[in-house]
Amino acid sequence: MRDRVEAPGGLVLRRWRAGDARAVASAFADPLMRGQSAEPVDCVPAAERWTAAREDRWAAGSAYSFAVVDGADAVLGQVCVGPVDRRHGTGWVSYWTTAAARGRGVASHACRALARWAFDDADLFRLELGHRVNNPASCRVARAAGFAVEGRQRQKLAYEGVRYDVELHARLATDPEPAAR
Repeated sequence: MRDRVEAPGGLVLRRWRAGDARAVASAFADPLMRGQSAEPVDCVPAAERWTAAREDRWAAGSAYSFAVVDGADAVLGQVCVGPVDRRHGTGWVSYWTTAAARGRGVASHACRALARWAFDDADLFRLELGHRVNNPASCRVARAAGFAVEGRQRQKLAYEGVRYDVELHARLATDPEPAAR
């Protein structure tokens, strides 16, 4: 499987490296990123553990995480497919971008490239993703990457004691490629 994928807009998806820990710690310092990881990523050592966990999951074949970088190799975000279910050929897509990269199409371009990689390289058939219904930006990313809305999962997520509905999207290997934007 390729561990480096070219994406539109001069972006590259590449495997996470130990040297990315400072960029990861900086990204997770953003208040919007808190809660986006099972463990707090609030310092460089925590970010080192976070990047190491991405490598461990890749090696196990259970999840495939890519750093989204620009031409200067600056980290702009992440796209990931995992957990992967080999029996059914499915995976869950997640993504985030740094504050500086938001609103520039980085997540949409990266998700499109990740989906194509997941179908072609990882031999998956169905990709799913979900976002809180109060996050219209994430919905725009999903739609731009060719993920069709399939329904609502009521009160699926809880953040700081508040439960949120999640809108479920999916993309199949047989779906047409989304139109370029």
